Amino acid sequence: MSLIKSISGIRGTIGGKVNDNLTPLDIVKFASAFGTWLQNNKNKKDLTLVIGRDARISGQMVSSLVASTLQGLGINVVDLGLSTTPTVEIMVPELKADGGIILTASHNPKQWNALKLLNDKGEFISGEDGAEVLTLAENEDFCYAEVDDLGKYETRHDAFDIHIKQILDLPTVDVEAIKAKKFKVVLDAVNSTGGISIPPLLEKLGVEVVKLYCEPTGQFPHNPEPLQEHLGDICELVIKEKADLGIVVDPDVDRLAFIDEKGEMFGEEYTLVAVADYLLKNKKGVAISNLSSSRALRDVAKNLDSEYFASAVGEVNVVTLMKEKNAVIGGEGNGGIIYPELHYGRDSLVGIALFLTHLAKENKTVSELRATYPSYFMGKKKIELTRDIHVDALLTKVQEEYKNEEISTVDGVKIDFPKNWVHLRKSNTEPIIRIYTEAFSQEEADKLGDDMIAKIRSLI
Repeated sequence: MSLIKSISGIRGTIGGKVNDNLTPLDIVKFASAFGTWLQNNKNKKDLTLVIGRDARISGQMVSSLVASTLQGLGINVVDLGLSTTPTVEIMVPELKADGGIILTASHNPKQWNALKLLNDKGEFISGEDGAEVLTLAENEDFCYAEVDDLGKYETRHDAFDIHIKQILDLPTVDVEAIKAKKFKVVLDAVNSTGGISIPPLLEKLGVEVVKLYCEPTGQFPHNPEPLQEHLGDICELVIKEKADLGIVVDPDVDRLAFIDEKGEMFGEEYTLVAVADYLLKNKKGVAISNLSSSRALRDVAKNLDSEYFASAVGEVNVVTLMKEKNAVIGGEGNGGIIYPELHYGRDSLVGIALFLTHLAKENKTVSELRATYPSYFMGKKKIELTRDIHVDALLTKVQEEYKNEEISTVDGVKIDFPKNWVHLRKSNTEPIIRIYTEAFSQEEADKLGDDMIAKIRSLI
């Protein structure tokens, strides 16, 4: 069974049986539920939804089904075609639309696809709203339009231009400083829409681009999650081309990673750290990430007389806390940059422009810039439990065991020790506790995880 229904959307593998995988019937049912939810919550007759997709092979089929279903409900559709998650997010308010659907399974392999749901601000719908959509889908409580009331369909081909112009117009993006450096970069877009959205941005910044896997065929040449073990090709090419850096994005272009001039990872966690460093140097304020992100962001904020707060894991939670604290910058340690001056969504394009501005102004190589930040190492482990064990009660025992340490229970249990931390989160679908750790060495981070597993076993 590979169909996952959540408050943020629905995702699954293409093909197979209805309700087990992401089949045409499941796509139609879920699109119908979201369209119906919008109709129930908007006091207007003519509704418009923006849709866009990444380049995965199933995208055209899924897009056609979604668009036709929405039209069948009487909702107008503006189809951006091949797009990125942040571009769709920007175009919803730009076109004064009532919502949006992004057709992407993000960093999942090519057999996966998903529908991600946006409100009229171009932001992911809330947990409460998502629960209502799921209920509508479950009950199949839909009423389709009669023939004279079917929705209209149109395509737009200027979305990337609009997105890029908004980035270049930001006061914090110094186009001339970047142009003066004559940077050369290698771009790995994993054969998805980063390959058609990022080069036009870089060209306007005067950056020479060496393209690697930039044809939007949807045939991902490696695992599309931008982690070190998947990026051997770009690391080699950066050295061969004598490039200043490498840029890596996932299929829907909301996760961003850099390679330094030596062909080594800058560190996905440090994408947000570097961008925050630049922005907070210019404007003291608040930085936000989630509880499982690196402590390095907190350190950088503190050094710049700024504040740091952590939200529960999940983009919706990060955005909620960013709004509450009026944050200058926020995001997630997986390379997600959320810059509220542009919009409240993870955006690799604005992340690239801000990073290059920072790099130009610091007058350092990428490796020299990385050396200015504290070095932390993260570990990820999990402990599988029998179904008769009450996970919440077990986490309460852990919390009691470490009551003299700094503890957060916003999302699971996070224990902040003076020199490292451990974050325990229960899975919503399996009897598993996920264990995230961070320390000054990989060995220490891994040992912290193993020690916590031993402690949990002793408490069972």
